[in-house]
Amino acid sequence: MKIGGLLKFSLIDYPYKISAVIFTQGCNFRCPFCHNPELVLPRRFQLPISVEDILSFLKMRFGKLDGVVITGGEPFFHDDISELIQRIKEIGYSIKLDTNGSRPARLSDLIRSKLIDYIALDIKAAPVNYSKVTGVPVNVDYIMKSIELIRESGLPYEFRTTIVKNLHETEEFNELAELLHPEDSYILQNFTPSKRVGAKELPLAPFEKKELKEILDIFQAKGIYAKLR
Repeated sequence: MKIGGLLKFSLIDYPYKISAVIFTQGCNFRCPFCHNPELVLPRRFQLPISVEDILSFLKMRFGKLDGVVITGGEPFFHDDISELIQRIKEIGYSIKLDTNGSRPARLSDLIRSKLIDYIALDIKAAPVNYSKVTGVPVNVDYIMKSIELIRESGLPYEFRTTIVKNLHETEEFNELAELLHPEDSYILQNFTPSKRVGAKELPLAPFEKKELKEILDIFQAKGIYAKLR
C-alpha cells in the first residue's frame, strides 16, 4: 500500500463531516488535466507515508475527526486497499471513497462488505470520448457497471465531472446528461489551470462563465440538477 499524502483536516471533502484525506499513489488513467501528477506519474512519486503512521494519527484524532476520505490517484490501483479501509473502520471512522469507476468488481466487494459509507465517482466524459479524456483505452462498460452498483448500494453518493475546454465539447454534455438520473447528485468541476499530468503545451482551459451557464442549462433541460463546484 503506497500512500502519497495526508490532509489532516478538511471541512469540504466529505459532506457534513470533519475529515482527514488519504491520498494513494498510482492510477490507471492519465487524464491530462489531473492536478495531482505526484500521485499519478511514478517518476514524480515521493517517499510513501507508512500505513502505521497514518493509523496512529487517526487513532489520536478520533473524536475530533468524523470521517476519512480515501482518494488518489486511484485507490483501487492497490490490491490491499480493502485492508487499509478495514483497519480505519475498526478505529470507528466513517469512510468516503473517491474512485474513477474502472474496477467495479473491487467496488462491489467493498459495498458488500459494508466497508464504505459514501462514494464519489468521477465520470470523466461521454462514453465515446472516454479514452481521449483519460489518456488510455478504457472499457466503458466497467464505468457503467460502477454507476449502477453505486445507485443500487443504498449509500449516499455523488457523481462528478471535471470539464475542460478543448477536451469536452458542448454537445457532449447532452450525452452525459443521458447517463444520469434525476435523483443523482451530480457535480460539475470547472478545470483550474495549475500543475497537471499532461504537457503544458496541450491547449487546456476552463470554460467561461457564460459557457458554464449554457452547460448547466443542458442538464436542467433533461431533468438533471447539476451543481457547479
